[in-house]
Amino acid sequence: MTAVEEAAVTLGTAAACRASGVPRASLYRGRRPVVVRRPRPASPRALDPVERQAVLDLLHTRFVDQAPAQMHAALLDEGTYLCSPRTMYRVLDTAQEIKERRDQVRRPQYAAPELLATRPNEVWSWDITKLLGPTKWTYFYLYVILDIFSRYVVGWMLAPRESAALAERLIAETCTKHDIQPGQLTIHADRGGPMRSKPVALLLADLGVTKTHSRPHVSNDNPFSEAQFRTLKYCPLFPERFGSIEDSRAFGQAFFPWYNHEHHHSGLGFLTPAVVHVGQAAAVRAHRDVVLTAAYAAHPERFVNGPPRPADLPTAVWINPPVNKPARQDAPGTTIGLPDDPWVAPIPDDLGLVMIDRTATLITKPLVSQCH
Repeated sequence: MTAVEEAAVTLGTAAACRASGVPRASLYRGRRPVVVRRPRPASPRALDPVERQAVLDLLHTRFVDQAPAQMHAALLDEGTYLCSPRTMYRVLDTAQEIKERRDQVRRPQYAAPELLATRPNEVWSWDITKLLGPTKWTYFYLYVILDIFSRYVVGWMLAPRESAALAERLIAETCTKHDIQPGQLTIHADRGGPMRSKPVALLLADLGVTKTHSRPHVSNDNPFSEAQFRTLKYCPLFPERFGSIEDSRAFGQAFFPWYNHEHHHSGLGFLTPAVVHVGQAAAVRAHRDVVLTAAYAAHPERFVNGPPRPADLPTAVWINPPVNKPARQDAPGTTIGLPDDPWVAPIPDDLGLVMIDRTATLITKPLVSQCH
């Protein structure tokens, strides 16, 4: 600031501040004389030190477990007046003895789960949603397990109730279908009853599967399951109510194969979850690149921004990415894990990609469906 003052003598205040990057208001504020505030005078109505100590002594001894208002009322009944209850609080505040006297709830601090998936069958998330039944207050419960990297529904079940035993059976059979090895998988869920139940916890421990949970009342900690439920319930064929549990199962048997094998997911570069889940994403993307290149060669004037490119894929999918390591999942500009090979030939129609079986395995009472 001294250098700015010296330059202001020759250049002027505005020019000196502009050259040094110092706001003029800061310079003007520094020129003001420092005003030392005088201490506030004591009120003539204030208690003297002896009276204050007498009040404090009573609060420390006889009325140690009572509020100042109780002490004030008791002394009035005895014919004694020392001060008002508000003054008693001021005396206690001066002695730094004011605090909440009731027991306070100390809620635990939950850390945000940070989960990273770089390939299929590394992180699954699962949740339960209600489907309206035929009459008021009747519901059917849809259990869905989702692979967050490929968005592939690896297992689902419809049941008339929420149950830890049913959730345990669904998870066990899904892990068996997909040949999950100990230490390979992390399963994430919210903090519902079946998710935190002892049977599910013991099953995951036996399978060598790590389990994580969302923070209480934080729906963003399980975003992929929530988004999948939104796709389900915003489907044009989704009814307002289901006539029976068999009706809801029939809808699920049609919806989930469509979702896995025909729905082009915007978060996957508009590939289907099944293509990403079985590792065919690079080949399909290369085929799209060949088609776009041919379209550009036929009519380059129609592409004002240059040769078109197929949408990229994220190499990693996060639930709550670390703050110091921002991730651009599901965003344009991310890159697919495999390099784009320009020598890949177009995919013939009769190639017959190895896809996941479209036929769901159904188990009734309750019904469990595994897409494998």
